[in-house]
Amino acid sequence: MTPKKKTWQKKDPYAAREARLYERPIPSREYLMAYLGERGKPATWERLCEELELDEQRGDAVQRRLDAMVRDGQLVRNRRRGYGPVDKLDLVRGRVMGHPDGYGFLAPDEGGDHLYLSPRQMRELMHGDRALVRVAGVDRRGRREASLVQVLEHNTEQLVGRFFTESGIGVVVPDNARFGHDILVPTEHRANAKEGEIVVVELVEQPSKRARPVGKVVEVLGAHMAPGMEIDIAIRSHGIPFEWPEAVLAEIEGLGMKVPKSAKQGRVDIRHVPLVTIDGPDAKDFDDAVFCESKPRGWRLLVAIADVSAYVKPGTALDQEAYARANSVYFPGRVVPMLPEVLSNGLCSLNPHVDRLCMVCEIYVDKAGRITRSRFFEGVMRSHARLTYDDAAAMLVERSKRVRKKHEQLLPHLEDLFALYQVLRKARETRGAIDFDSTETQIVFGADKKIERIDPRERNDAHRLIEECMVAANVAAARYLTRNRMPTLYRIHEPPSADKLAELREFLAEVGLRLKGGSEPKPRHYGMLLAGLAGRADRHLIQTVLLRSLAQAVYSPDNVGHFGLAHDAYAHFTSPIRRYPDLLVHRAIRHLLRKGKPDDFSTGFQTDMGAVGEHCSATERRADDATRDAIDWLKCEYMLEKVGEEFDGVIVAVTSFGIFVELDEIYVQGLVHVTALRNDYYHFEPVHHRLLGERTGTIYRLGDPLRVKVVRVDLDERKIDFELVQEPAGRKRVRTPRGKRRR
Repeated sequence: MTPKKKTWQKKDPYAAREARLYERPIPSREYLMAYLGERGKPATWERLCEELELDEQRGDAVQRRLDAMVRDGQLVRNRRRGYGPVDKLDLVRGRVMGHPDGYGFLAPDEGGDHLYLSPRQMRELMHGDRALVRVAGVDRRGRREASLVQVLEHNTEQLVGRFFTESGIGVVVPDNARFGHDILVPTEHRANAKEGEIVVVELVEQPSKRARPVGKVVEVLGAHMAPGMEIDIAIRSHGIPFEWPEAVLAEIEGLGMKVPKSAKQGRVDIRHVPLVTIDGPDAKDFDDAVFCESKPRGWRLLVAIADVSAYVKPGTALDQEAYARANSVYFPGRVVPMLPEVLSNGLCSLNPHVDRLCMVCEIYVDKAGRITRSRFFEGVMRSHARLTYDDAAAMLVERSKRVRKKHEQLLPHLEDLFALYQVLRKARETRGAIDFDSTETQIVFGADKKIERIDPRERNDAHRLIEECMVAANVAAARYLTRNRMPTLYRIHEPPSADKLAELREFLAEVGLRLKGGSEPKPRHYGMLLAGLAGRADRHLIQTVLLRSLAQAVYSPDNVGHFGLAHDAYAHFTSPIRRYPDLLVHRAIRHLLRKGKPDDFSTGFQTDMGAVGEHCSATERRADDATRDAIDWLKCEYMLEKVGEEFDGVIVAVTSFGIFVELDEIYVQGLVHVTALRNDYYHFEPVHHRLLGERTGTIYRLGDPLRVKVVRVDLDERKIDFELVQEPAGRKRVRTPRGKRRR
């Protein structure tokens, strides 16, 4: 006889799901949320069990579910042990962002304005924690203040910092100033750490209202100024995985340097095609090789990409570790790879004169630079040469006889490739892709691994040639997957928001410029504006403001196009050795090539493609932040010996607390604090990106040239302070009536 259903089982829309999952099903989370919401007031566990007619066994299970819902921020438990939905209690859950000055902000999960957390509220919170807060009011600066209700999740398990002793008590001062708590270290947990050394500390007690966090030293990294320390700190501070788990080492143990004969079976053999790699002189992992030949109506381009998906199978330990890393991280002089070196520099790398498995994108381009058709296939190739960008530029741009003679067998194909590049470049301009001028730098080390100088990284036509080939292959991949309705990750770049556009237009109006396109400008309108800046003294300023109006490119399963490149569909396909999204794109393409259907495509252990996109975007930002930290350290170390010296520079950022100046030909930035701008009170005008003197009308704005003196370098804070030596030449002044402040 079938047991009679309880009332909640009849009303719970997810009862069938719960019945499949559990032998003795209980009310679903969704039903509990709805029930407590409709009830109108919180209910204790005992009251819920009584109202829902739950027996003792089901009641215990519901208690565990309620506790889990509290931890996840869906419910809150009040002082009378009553449970209620967060939204019914006017509470907000989100992620805590600490500030070096001791206060913080809560970024709500649902979006919207950040909530201010006072230093008092931050006592039991750390940067990165998830918390539940109540809006307590508005402070005198108009910010909505939050009061902590509950810590939902502590995000920090380990920290990197310097070890000190204060009155015999061990203390670790975090390297990241956003963590506003010093960590107490009991004597038995010091692990022989010496005064001033850099250590990794594991938290054994989180902060509370009345006590600082407590930790134990788990690793001593060494002396504060030891060579390479800046990278060790950045890796650990940002939680970048850098050690290979035992399961991964076991999986790659049998891999050699040669592709097995069996792996080449069933693939298109293109070893005879003179594909070449073109990369920087210090590159070790070669993702891509190219070949081009002219055709009556245009060109045939082959872009062969390392077939990482042939070795990294879904769901394996290697795959899970690659996903956790999601990208390689490139520090000055050191790389933390996404894949073990036996793959990244060996089996997967398209090294010259050896057989390699590849995924090939064959593209036909007409004389107007349009892709007329494309196809993908699994191949086996052999790179015919490893060229550097300088080699390619010497042959194709400078027409060096010596270099051309050295590679004369490849010249016909390289000449075709260069002709195709010129057409693709023209099509890029016609399409309206946005190109900003920027100077990349590289740090040059001396024999003692100390920074010797900072050089600009020159970009020539060979760099741009490879870039255009990769863009074409990425577009072809996105179109192929879209056409076949395959789930994948796109590289998306959304148009500027209405607020950003309004600020941009207000700024442009002041400098006599106008962005066309109305409320929805196209990339070509940005391009037209940039093209008209040639010869203007404020070109750098305007370009910077234009760049800041644009969104950040991210990974998403929802294709909204790539605004900056002016493409309707774009996916990363060309770097699977160092980017996990590219590996997913390869798997999706292989699935189609092997006659698979979209519905039966599986990426392995990741099930939510949206969450995968968010993870990969987050790890990309993590890598950028870690690299920036290491470079800032190195630049500070470089400037330690230059305190007291004077340099010419240009204002690259303006804030309410001062102006950031980048030194000419050194590419190091420092701050001229607003208090160092004497003889006036200065007010920040964010829309105009300037500081304005109240009495004199003196302006400091983006792009102004200055001469400054280095007055202080703080290695721990990664800060360089300048003071003004010489006023900017030809600086504008705004006349204001005496005694009145300009608004």
